[in-house]
Amino acid sequence: MGRPLHYVVTATTRPKRVGERNGGDYYFLSSEEFQRMLDEQQFLEWAVVYGNYYGVPRDEITLALSKGVDVIVKVDVQGASTIKKMLPQAVFIFLIPPSMEELENRLRNRLSESSADLALRLKKAKEETNSLQLFDYAITSRQDKLDEVVFQIDAIVTAEKCRVSPRAINL
Repeated sequence: MGRPLHYVVTATTRPKRVGERNGGDYYFLSSEEFQRMLDEQQFLEWAVVYGNYYGVPRDEITLALSKGVDVIVKVDVQGASTIKKMLPQAVFIFLIPPSMEELENRLRNRLSESSADLALRLKKAKEETNSLQLFDYAITSRQDKLDEVVFQIDAIVTAEKCRVSPRAINL
């Protein structure tokens, strides 16, 4: 993209999948570590999803914003809704699969969910598509077309930078 962006690594208590890196894909924490961070109000937003805790570390966002760097946070619809209440001026982008069938294929090929977990994820994904009005933009995320998604996100960032009245994020 050629612009300064910070991708926030979120924290979770779920077990690491094959190939995932601590501090790269997620911060993999014990339940005790997560609870300590909760007690110390170190999360901008947190939730229990599929029986595991997930949270957005506040300090990653504040540090990047203090340096004038735009921040990308990947959360589910529930997380986006919570953050939007705190930071309504932030830009929200919904990444949507081309179809539920393609999403199901992606999840099946990952080989990381049981049949019951897969069914739950697909049900939730269908429900989440009903929340599009919460978001400012929607991008279709096609398998093996990451470059298109990056291009579209870059176009949104460019458009937002050209606003006559820029959005200001104050944490």
